Amino acid sequence: MHTPTVRPSPIAGSWYPGTGEALRAEVDRHLAAVPDRSLPGPLVALIAPHAGLRYSGPVAAHAYALLQERPASTVVLVGPSHRMAFRGAAVFAAGAFDTPLGRATVDADLADALLAADPAAVHADARPHRDEHSLEMQLPFVQRLLPEARIVPVLMGDQSRADVDALAAALAHALAGTSALLVASTDLSHYLPAPQANAADAHVVADVADFAPDRLMTRLEHGSNVACGGGPMVAVMKAAAALGARAATVLRYADSGDAADHDRSRVVGYLAAALCRAAP
Repeated sequence: MHTPTVRPSPIAGSWYPGTGEALRAEVDRHLAAVPDRSLPGPLVALIAPHAGLRYSGPVAAHAYALLQERPASTVVLVGPSHRMAFRGAAVFAAGAFDTPLGRATVDADLADALLAADPAAVHADARPHRDEHSLEMQLPFVQRLLPEARIVPVLMGDQSRADVDALAAALAHALAGTSALLVASTDLSHYLPAPQANAADAHVVADVADFAPDRLMTRLEHGSNVACGGGPMVAVMKAAAALGARAATVLRYADSGDAADHDRSRVVGYLAAALCRAAP
């Protein structure tokens, strides 16, 4: 039994608006700019960025707009830990995340199933979640589109191939037979000039479009400044494949320089993508 904990937001009012009214308005504005999109089959997982809402929100909206057609009772959020180093994956196993849109409640049963799937690789630990933004930046969209959905927050520390494969297998085992949606939270290259960033990011976008998680993992192992959430992205791609996903659709790529009045000399890359089963 895990003690339920309510995690207050460390970033409301800075990374995104601090009031519910203003946050709803910004999320709705980003969603309204997304054109209708059809997918090749049922949605299994999303890839979405996690920068400040004004920068990455227009890209993330392309992923989350799909949830208007795909309700989910639980969203499993997998992202990188930026502030604390550890091995394996840390699950916020009970309680809730507090935001200006209310409390996103943890699906404790699914969290327990994930923990039981591989206790050596996946552990309950709320500490890395306290100041981390990579998962919380998904919540404005999740809470706006799926206000009743529960969450399972999962952070990766070390992103070695062994840890990625272990998490992927645990996710596939825990989510089998459920309607839960997987979300990988990642930004791509950081603080390069826009032309250089776009060229580097194009390789990652191609790996995702080709649904090639092992190729992407090799890129992460042999490169630097590829994707801060590369391990979570590969783990979600592999878990989605085990859960029946067969196709990847790149929905949008952009960088922070595309935001209004932003510097294009040092940008961060953002990707939105969907992983789907084959059409029935």
